Amino acid sequence: MATLQAASFFCCCSSSSASFRKIKATLNAQKFLSSSNHDSLPRLLVDELNQSKRLQTFKPDLTQIEMKPKIETKAVKELYAIMEIVADRTEMHKNLGFQRDNWNRLLLTSVNGMTVTAATMAGLVAVSGVGVAAPVVLALKLSSSLLYMAVTGILLVMNKIQPSQLAEEQRNASRLFKQLHEDIKMTLALQNPTEDDVEDAMNKVLALDKAYPLPLLGTMLDKFPKKVEPAVWWPKHYLKTQQEKDNGKVNRNGWNEKLEEEMREVLGVMKRKDEAEYVRLSKVVLKVNKILAVCGPLFTGLAAVGSILQGLPFIGSWGAFLAVMFGALATVVNTVEHGGQVGMVFEMYRDSAGFFRLMEETIESNLKEEEADRRENGELLEVKVALQLGRSLSELRDLASTTSSLSSRISPDKDEFGSKLF
Repeated sequence: MATLQAASFFCCCSSSSASFRKIKATLNAQKFLSSSNHDSLPRLLVDELNQSKRLQTFKPDLTQIEMKPKIETKAVKELYAIMEIVADRTEMHKNLGFQRDNWNRLLLTSVNGMTVTAATMAGLVAVSGVGVAAPVVLALKLSSSLLYMAVTGILLVMNKIQPSQLAEEQRNASRLFKQLHEDIKMTLALQNPTEDDVEDAMNKVLALDKAYPLPLLGTMLDKFPKKVEPAVWWPKHYLKTQQEKDNGKVNRNGWNEKLEEEMREVLGVMKRKDEAEYVRLSKVVLKVNKILAVCGPLFTGLAAVGSILQGLPFIGSWGAFLAVMFGALATVVNTVEHGGQVGMVFEMYRDSAGFFRLMEETIESNLKEEEADRRENGELLEVKVALQLGRSLSELRDLASTTSSLSSRISPDKDEFGSKLF
């Protein structure tokens, strides 16, 4: 056993001394290399030392592509300024979305808590068995009435601004501004921008500001419009296509009669089915939201009246019945309206209808352009439409061929929806 330990000890010492000599020789060689000419050393040793030196000074490659164009023009500088503003708008709408979502949660929790407390106080007055003039009963009656009146005022404000719908508006605005930021970045990376690109970007920013305003007072969108229409967040002249040069490889800029007929059929499907369906759903949700917005404050107001009249001789127990019953109903209505975020659902359906309206106008603007070389490339447009509808190219063509049949024209209600995403 002692012999084995001694052997292992000598092996460790010998390996350590060998490693030390190797390190020392390497350091001496590097010093010699730095103080003498490389040609005086063997070529293999020079390559080995240079390789080890490169490994020690390794730096990671850049993972991002420089997006800055080579030519610094006025249009490029203006687009960079617009891109910074768009990035700031994205962050502003994102923060406001979080804030208004918190409004909805906190206000709903506070309103329900106040309503339940007021109903409990009214119930205690009814079962107390003490005279109405007793100080304790009088305090409970007044507190219950004050809570109900406060809840009624808060509900009137909540139902007017619809915090859940406000939050959904800001989320959509943040997403669209982010998309615009990426579009500007791609314009700067892939082409030399012109003044038309600058004007187009500014119009898009202004259209988004108008569609999704930041302030509440004055410019807030009507939460209960008389006429329901799809949301519009693009400028009027957004759909004009840029002229493209015909390189001779693609006939008519990717367009042919078959593709034109296919786009017309898809356009008809989206108008008859997708957009119409989301507009119809928006109207249904809006009606439900109007009913809930009226019932909530009405119920709390009736509960406040019942709480005040509680204990009077000509009212009897009906005052307590009104206070407790309508308080419970108001809690249910407020939970359904604001907890279920009915306003957010309305805005979601309206934006979905706007999504299909934008696709329809894009296809129409291309079909109305008589000169094919002034249209967007047909094959590229077909791919974009297919992906936006959640379909493959073959599925898109099957949809067009199916809807063009005589049976679908006779009974359009049996048409298939264009989108598979929503």
